[in-house]
Amino acid sequence: MSFSIRDHIAWVGKIDWELRKFHGEEYSTHRGTTYNSYLVQDEKTVLIDTVWEPFSREFLESLRARIDLKKIDLIVANHAEIDHSGGLTDLMREIPDTPIYCTANGLKSFKGHFHQDWNFKPVKTGEKVSIGSRELVFIEAPMLHWPDTMFSYLTGDSILFSNDAFGQHYASELMYNDLVDRAELFQECIKYYANILTPFSRLVDRKIKEVVAMNVPVDMICTSHGVIWRDDPLQIVRQYAQWADDYQENQITLLYDSMWQGTRKMAEAIAGGIHAADGDVAIKLFNTARSDKNDVITEVFKSKAILVGSPTINKGILSSIAGILEEIRGLGFKKKKAAAFGAYGWSGESVKMIAQKLEEAGFEVVNEGIRELWRPDEAALDRCADFGRDLARRV
Repeated sequence: MSFSIRDHIAWVGKIDWELRKFHGEEYSTHRGTTYNSYLVQDEKTVLIDTVWEPFSREFLESLRARIDLKKIDLIVANHAEIDHSGGLTDLMREIPDTPIYCTANGLKSFKGHFHQDWNFKPVKTGEKVSIGSRELVFIEAPMLHWPDTMFSYLTGDSILFSNDAFGQHYASELMYNDLVDRAELFQECIKYYANILTPFSRLVDRKIKEVVAMNVPVDMICTSHGVIWRDDPLQIVRQYAQWADDYQENQITLLYDSMWQGTRKMAEAIAGGIHAADGDVAIKLFNTARSDKNDVITEVFKSKAILVGSPTINKGILSSIAGILEEIRGLGFKKKKAAAFGAYGWSGESVKMIAQKLEEAGFEVVNEGIRELWRPDEAALDRCADFGRDLARRV
């Protein structure tokens, strides 16, 4: 499959309807994804990025249907990650001397992945290559979300090829932001930002300001995953600016795991107390052992405060809570508050352990937490509700 974006620009990527996990098993893709590659034809012909390795042969067949491969004058590799560069091995067998434009960090990554001495042309921000009546301008974007990432801007058409930035894992045959379901689209956008780009929010903010300062028109943003932004394309840039600014909504999220329902009952009682104290705050509860971790992380990203609960097991905490806390630590959320809770039978270390992990993750832990012995009775559940009411006032 391929289609024309403009008379001289074509999408030549792959829609992956079946994908359900990405980055190994780390990221859930309920709606599949796309691997977007673009062919620009002026006096010179440019290929911008490729596709994931399993679709390499299919990619070449689609590309051949558009153009004789030997007529490709240069390749722009905005990012070395295999979902964008996986088609290079088969392609370079066909056109081995074709120059590949990438960043200096990209050169290191490509050699580390492919162990090939292809005709790499490292570029820096502001460098240009003329392709005829148009120029490609390169903009380094380190850590959005790898050190090697860059954007490419096509003059004349005012198109920003942004690679991973502003993308989302979302398969659709419609391929444009004004044609797909807006609610679905932004669900996938915020999930993508929360789970992948949150640690780099300061860099996102800086890069957005840098690109805006260039004062160039942007009529379209062509990402490497998901839809192409053509209707008010800068709306996603404005949204990124908000998300990068220590984003939070009026929401409190409770994460818990439970062996014999004691910690679950505590979570529900605490949630009831929060609601009684503040009827406007959104409250969401997730059993982390039974919930998609990336969906949970998205709700943590949206929250002004979280509560995390686990019973004590072997002087520790349940594995699903330990796992989600490690995910949270790595993402480096800012300006969020937190508290811990849990049921226990005899030793009862879980609450203190959770609170410590939340502090290490950068959360402001607002109290000592609450723990209840065995399966909580009515008096214990009343204490949990009071705990929730108090927490609502603190956040």
